[in-house]
Amino acid sequence: MPSNKSVSDAPIVQFTNCRILRDHQLQREDLWVREGKILNPEKLFFDEKGSADVQLDCRDSIIAPGFIDVQINGGFGVDFSLATDDFKSGIDLVSQKILSHGVTSFCPTLVTSPPSVYHQVLPQISVRNGGAHGAGILGAHLEGPFISKEKKGAHPEHCLRTFEAGAFQDLLVTYGSLDCVQIVTLAPEMRRSSEVIQELTKRGICVSLGHSVANLSQAEEAVQHGATFITHLFNAMLPFHHRDPGIVGLLTSDKIPAGRRVFYGMISDGIHTNPAALRIAHRAHPKGLVLVTDAIAGMGLAPGRHTLGQQVVEIDGLNTYIAGTKTLSGSVATMDTCVRHFQEATGCSVETALEAASLHPAQLLGIEHKKGTLDYDSDADFLMLNDSLYVQATYIAGEEVWRQDVLGM
Repeated sequence: MPSNKSVSDAPIVQFTNCRILRDHQLQREDLWVREGKILNPEKLFFDEKGSADVQLDCRDSIIAPGFIDVQINGGFGVDFSLATDDFKSGIDLVSQKILSHGVTSFCPTLVTSPPSVYHQVLPQISVRNGGAHGAGILGAHLEGPFISKEKKGAHPEHCLRTFEAGAFQDLLVTYGSLDCVQIVTLAPEMRRSSEVIQELTKRGICVSLGHSVANLSQAEEAVQHGATFITHLFNAMLPFHHRDPGIVGLLTSDKIPAGRRVFYGMISDGIHTNPAALRIAHRAHPKGLVLVTDAIAGMGLAPGRHTLGQQVVEIDGLNTYIAGTKTLSGSVATMDTCVRHFQEATGCSVETALEAASLHPAQLLGIEHKKGTLDYDSDADFLMLNDSLYVQATYIAGEEVWRQDVLGM
């Protein structure tokens, strides 16, 4: 057998008998992995004269990039918006548990909270690679407190804030630090929001529009200043109106700067958006759709009372409400469930459903050169799924980190 030692001593693993999602299509070919990266087999054969050290038969599975959840408030009894002494063990637990749902990277999300919570929690969140310990952390998503009182949803009104004379300085004082922050959701109709959007964008932080009563021109202005995302489209914003479609109108706006794409999150759990609304959004702007779970601490737990930051919420089946009300407050859906529901509701292709949870969030965060695809040299974070899109195994950096036990397959 030709030697692989000329370039690296690391073993080469060849995944055979599979269909790989690459270039927007499922392709019948093998996947080659070395040192946590996807290998180009042509270079391996012709330049290195190398071959596989290990071959794994995938039994006709689909191999797709790992899912990326950019809005998840917690799960399995852990609430990212609660400052606790064992916060780190809580985030470790969630990152471990979501591997079984195909999530290989995520943005822990904090809902509107008092400044003291941000000051305690944010220093405990650090960007890190995934592995056997759990999914990778891409940075925090701060949803609020600079949002609209009228569209606060499950966010506590007494913690909401506006931008005063200092604007960006107000934001810094509230959060304490932006070191690990990846996304900030704010309401663009707020006075001085434009300068805040520009400052955040300058620092490489993604600005998302949400919990807002903005009209379309205010939303377009925010995009012109750098905003690129819409937080859970249709939820906590003005409903679509034909004379002024509000933030929803960004999906077909002709005022988006050239070369810029606006992405939008959708909670495809069968509760937050009617399947017809999901279809309308997808058909209007398919390349911008990003599936998010918006999962709360109660995900993975029995119905009953749980928390979402400063609020008590009740889980009733798949519905989650602020206790004593009918105000929806996050979801208990897992990402693989959202992918399956999205495909079923829209009738889209398997490839499209999988890319909405992998490629699109990676593009939103500007990390598509290493995550969200199975292109050569990208990170070997991927899933094995059956034809019904149930996850059979999860891999991070080419290592198996979760597998469905045989009896459950």
